[in-house]
Amino acid sequence: MVAVWLVHVGQKLLLWGALSAVSLAGATLILSFLRMMASYAHNWLQMRPIPSISGAYPFLGHALIPKRGGKEFFQQVIYYTEQNRHVPMVKAWLGTVPVIAMYKAETIEVILTSSEQIDKSHLYRFVEPWLGLGLLTSTGNKWRSRRKMLTSTFHFTILEDFLDVMNEQANILVNKLEKHVDGEKFNCFFYITLCALDIICETAMGKSIDAQTNDDSEYVRAVYRMTDLLHQRMKTIWFWHDVLYLLFKEGWDHRRNLKILHNFTTNVINERANEIKRYEERKSDDKGMNLSKRKHKAFLDLLLNVMDDEGNKLSLEAIREEVDTFMFEGHDTTAAGINWALYLLGCYPEVQKTLDNELDEVFVLVLNIF
Repeated sequence: MVAVWLVHVGQKLLLWGALSAVSLAGATLILSFLRMMASYAHNWLQMRPIPSISGAYPFLGHALIPKRGGKEFFQQVIYYTEQNRHVPMVKAWLGTVPVIAMYKAETIEVILTSSEQIDKSHLYRFVEPWLGLGLLTSTGNKWRSRRKMLTSTFHFTILEDFLDVMNEQANILVNKLEKHVDGEKFNCFFYITLCALDIICETAMGKSIDAQTNDDSEYVRAVYRMTDLLHQRMKTIWFWHDVLYLLFKEGWDHRRNLKILHNFTTNVINERANEIKRYEERKSDDKGMNLSKRKHKAFLDLLLNVMDDEGNKLSLEAIREEVDTFMFEGHDTTAAGINWALYLLGCYPEVQKTLDNELDEVFVLVLNIF
């Protein structure tokens, strides 16, 4: 009888426990929803005076408008830019998150010159699984401390040491582009990105990946795929929630490529740290001279030795954050800038001719000196 009674009480306790858990989860969801709505209402009232793109829906905003393809999305950006160029700024809503596009330098200057407004936008959080809280994504005291620690690594003399690497990779790029001379039109962005990736990989990590000659390497493919996935996720609000994201193929693809990228960087860091450790252990041995004779000091070498005000070195996780940040930002932004410059030179042949003449003058002068 006692056993039956205990089973009955146990069942009741389990039932009440389950109901309590469901109630707690429901209350948490309701509270989160109410907070989101309060934030949405506050932002909506504050930004009401700013002109808005047409076609918004309640709660969804303009989330159904962005095109999936990169080319189509870029055409959309051009269209809405031309449509609203007469105003200093225009807003759009991605779900309940406002996005502001600014057109006037005077407007942007207020943000860029501020030492207080250094928080990154909401969309930057999708980059954090890859880049962590490094120099790009961090804010506040962590950003200031990390920026101070890394100041010495930005010195121009360090870049000068890698001019031969840049020239070598640039020559490979030129040879690949020459094959298209007098041919059909083509998209040069892929070539430029691979060149930038080769340069930043050797300067940031001290490791050559030969992306221009082996664009099918696992790491190169992972960088490209992760970049595409990030752009897709930022434009698709139902991909924003981490758990929901894993219900889609893109979410699992994101996890797989993230593992490839982190494993590659971690292995390079460990190899380099072990190399330095072995060198320090046998400084007096001739076998250890290979490290000291190394011509270039990569960004990674500097990170492994940098210290804060209290004499603490960066953790391996922090080093990976910064290396991954420079790998992504270093090649992506540079490639976009070079591609845009080439596009404009193609649109304005007279400027291209002026530039060509200027380069000829410089090279003739250099040849005369030497």
